[in-house]
Amino acid sequence: MHPSQHFVGELVGTFLMVFFGCGSVAVSVLFSAHSGLFQIAMIWGLAVTIAIYATRHLSCAHLNPAVSIAMVLGRRMPLAKLPGYLAGQFIGAFIAAAVLYLLFADSIAQFETLHQIVRGSAESFRTAMMFGEFYTHPGDAAVVSQTTAFIAEAIGTGILVFLVFSLTEGCNLGRPGDALAPLFIGLTVTIIISVIAPLTQAGLNPARDLSPRLFAFLAGWRDAAMPDQNYGFITVYVLGPICGGAIAACLFTYVIEPLMKGKKTDSCDCA
Repeated sequence: MHPSQHFVGELVGTFLMVFFGCGSVAVSVLFSAHSGLFQIAMIWGLAVTIAIYATRHLSCAHLNPAVSIAMVLGRRMPLAKLPGYLAGQFIGAFIAAAVLYLLFADSIAQFETLHQIVRGSAESFRTAMMFGEFYTHPGDAAVVSQTTAFIAEAIGTGILVFLVFSLTEGCNLGRPGDALAPLFIGLTVTIIISVIAPLTQAGLNPARDLSPRLFAFLAGWRDAAMPDQNYGFITVYVLGPICGGAIAACLFTYVIEPLMKGKKTDSCDCA
């Protein structure tokens, strides 16, 4: 497969995922369109499922730098392909944020006027959260520490990567067929968001957080989009998922997969 196909596949797939996922957050903030966390979690899960089905013939539909890095560490993808995958993911997420802003710019401005929010002030996190995630909000009684947020993102992404590996491992007799694997990966995302989101909004994906956050910074939110002077959002939403995914990839590749291959059955033919 030509490298440009990998790039285009990841760009289109990540665009679709972020457009639908962040779009669900936007309409919740602006119009109270969804009444609970599970509705948004389900939309994210469906967005992941649809994006994988739409683009996995172009690329492997990782749609997530943490997953792509894990695939390299797990010896499922050569390192040479990684730059194209990462570029597609980060650019696709940035374009999705830009398109969402184009769609909702007037509504965002009206929301800011009605709630007397000055874009770029600390209070404007209420609209900035449509793009990037926050593990602590100004004025919150309960504060999630950077360490706790990092652990939450690492655990959530680690579980996601572990299940992606498990659901696509040929020696796992309990996995669904290839046609159903994207659906179960999407459901996994829904479950993880339902558990992790109250702590960190459940980024689980460096491209999904960093690119829309960068767009929000450029679109006037400035420090409200990147509020931590110590760049805690990098630690939590970029390093956290990458570390969690890397640990899960190594655990599966060097512990679980050998056990699966060592189980001799007539229906598990592993070369």
